[in-house]
Amino acid sequence: MPEALKITLAQINPTVGALEENTRKILDIWQNAESDLVVFPEMVVCAYPPEDLVLKPSFLDEIDLSVEKLCNASKNFTPAALISCPWRINGQTYNAALLIENGQISHIQTKHHLPNYGVFDEQRIFKSGPLPKPINFKGTQIGLLICEDMWYPDVTAHLKGQGAQLLLSINASPFETTKDETRLDIAKARIAETGLPLLYVNQVGGQDEIVFDGGSFIMDEQQTLRFQGHEFTEGVYDFALTKEGEQWDIDGDESIPAYSDDEELYQALLLGLRDYVEKNGFPGVLLGSSGGIDSALSAVIAADALGPENVRCVMMPSRYTSQDSLDDAQALAENLGCSHEIVSIEEPMSAFEHSIPNLKGTAHENMQSRIRGLILMALSNADGQMLLSTGNKSEMAVGYATLYGDMNGGFNALKDLYKTQVYKLARWRNAQGDTTIIPERIITKAPTAELKDNQLDQDTLPPYDILDDILEGLIERDLSIKDICARGHDEATVRRVWSMLDRAEYKRRQAPPGIKITSRAFGRDRRYPITNHFIKYIEKQRS
Repeated sequence: MPEALKITLAQINPTVGALEENTRKILDIWQNAESDLVVFPEMVVCAYPPEDLVLKPSFLDEIDLSVEKLCNASKNFTPAALISCPWRINGQTYNAALLIENGQISHIQTKHHLPNYGVFDEQRIFKSGPLPKPINFKGTQIGLLICEDMWYPDVTAHLKGQGAQLLLSINASPFETTKDETRLDIAKARIAETGLPLLYVNQVGGQDEIVFDGGSFIMDEQQTLRFQGHEFTEGVYDFALTKEGEQWDIDGDESIPAYSDDEELYQALLLGLRDYVEKNGFPGVLLGSSGGIDSALSAVIAADALGPENVRCVMMPSRYTSQDSLDDAQALAENLGCSHEIVSIEEPMSAFEHSIPNLKGTAHENMQSRIRGLILMALSNADGQMLLSTGNKSEMAVGYATLYGDMNGGFNALKDLYKTQVYKLARWRNAQGDTTIIPERIITKAPTAELKDNQLDQDTLPPYDILDDILEGLIERDLSIKDICARGHDEATVRRVWSMLDRAEYKRRQAPPGIKITSRAFGRDRRYPITNHFIKYIEKQRS
């Protein structure tokens, strides 16, 4: 056994499908490493999740060429590297890790447990591999875990039984608000079962609706956290592991202080938006600035993520827009340093009222929203900036949004945030500097769509603290009506919210993508039928 096994954990931000760019990023780190082994995240060659790209033979052919380039370029590198990618074996495609030493693939390990829930769909594109054996690397038996394999005891038990001396886990594990605690608990369980230390490296970056938070870590045989890496940013970390009897001594980089819950959530939103905009090549974003809390927080997130010079705020007043809203929208843009302009909807609205004389009620309200959506999309088309939608999860849950109106956009940073979370995060952001960014009146005034005289959200919806608690019970927890009522809610209100939730599914199918931060974001996490007569049962019980 060597005096010390030197390992580099490379927590990087690859881009899905950017094979040349990802390969360069891998080589830049690999060739400069002063260690025995450089460990990269799961699927680093093509980034995770590659989804149906894996079903294209031409994509897999390019993966093979990328691995060949890595082998050729690394012939004279001192360290070996663990590189993960889709890999074909005997005509089957696996989620695999390749150990490359001196320009040669010396070991191939395939993923055993393929996740098939939430955002994961690996059983559709990969074949499950057998329970793995340890990798003999420089005299040390390394038990390699490919992401999901760490979540089940059978893989680690098998590795331990085969003589593994330490555990190494490569991951592309998405962010959720309590995921970091869950990962540590899972790691502790695997260590308790095997008595082996565990090194964990995770992908970082935004990919469509998913954010990977990094947070790589090392935990010793006593389940003590010896190292914690950055969250939401790349990092390359070096460690020396020395075996002394039955114990490992771990020496290397110092831990990074963890974020508070609010800052962690905020950083996830920044990274998700930034990577979506930059990886898709948009020059910036624009959004409708109403003087309300949702558009205000969206603008602040965009300015912090992209720079205020890349954010364009557009206020589109109607006859129902208050002077307070005009003033607040203007003040927000000035505080941020973003561009701000006013485009009235009165003339186009008058034209529609002339063309459709009986336009009234909800149709009249929604027409205002659709005119605003039309204006914003026209501005987006003219200048190339991506339209940022600003609705929150509470509104999308109950359908309090207008198709082809305020739902227009290419992306939504608030999509998975409940309204109460929006307020909480806005207050947190205001407290982070010497200067208040979001005008206090935006946070304290009663929320309103301002689509008719004296309109308030609470005319249509339960108070948001009540609504959000009911929705969280229905969406994240799948609680029964009885269980939700036991939390202090009126049964009629619970049934009404459930009805609104299920009847709004058709709107959510047409909503823009947005950042996932919960275990049950709308989309692939929660797949409900649009045509759904079970809701009649719920409504019948209510009546």
